[in-house]
Amino acid sequence: MARTGEPPRHREKTRARITGRFLAVLVWALLLAPNGARAAIYTFVDQQGTVHFTNVPNDPRYKPGVIRPQFRGASSRPNRAGDPRLYEEHIQRAASRYEMDPLLIKAVIKTESNFDCQAVSSKGAKGLMQLMPETAADLNVWDPFDPQENIFGGTNYLRQMMARFGGNLRLALAAYNAGPSRVEAAQGIPLIPETQQYVAKVIQHYRQLTAAASPSSRWLGAAN
Repeated sequence: MARTGEPPRHREKTRARITGRFLAVLVWALLLAPNGARAAIYTFVDQQGTVHFTNVPNDPRYKPGVIRPQFRGASSRPNRAGDPRLYEEHIQRAASRYEMDPLLIKAVIKTESNFDCQAVSSKGAKGLMQLMPETAADLNVWDPFDPQENIFGGTNYLRQMMARFGGNLRLALAAYNAGPSRVEAAQGIPLIPETQQYVAKVIQHYRQLTAAASPSSRWLGAAN
């Protein structure tokens, strides 16, 4: 999920990179077309998360049909709520180290795992802030089920996304969920229901937390 490389930009007659709204329109057009009118479509997803389409597969990575991008998935135990008070010290320390609002960290944890430090998603994301194995390794998180390691790693990654997207909280949250390459390709929040719902939920939890405390205009303002 944490990939920083930029995909190459080129044009080929039999190959097109479809992103954002164009991807959604094309996929629906393919699915809704009459059986007799459908041409053979081949797709693959590159290392940057970009989906490639062609009707003439000239690369061994192409597979028949439409590939659905893989995301972290929902936690496999969404109803097992943990006690936020157990992690207060870790959250405050991580917020101080990475200059993030502790209430925002809590909102992300609430959305990701409901404060269950043993949560595992259907895609393999683990712990309080649901770190994928590759992302955890990049962040030097060796035990994603350790609350301190997970919170520090997740906060670090969220801070990286804030910096990458110029302090835009909504885009940073979308990147945290779907990966930064997809956000950059869409030039906004991708048209992915899971990601759009995720951003909305985090913002909702964040507003509720700030309403019960002193609001942080620096971070909450970035979501407006």
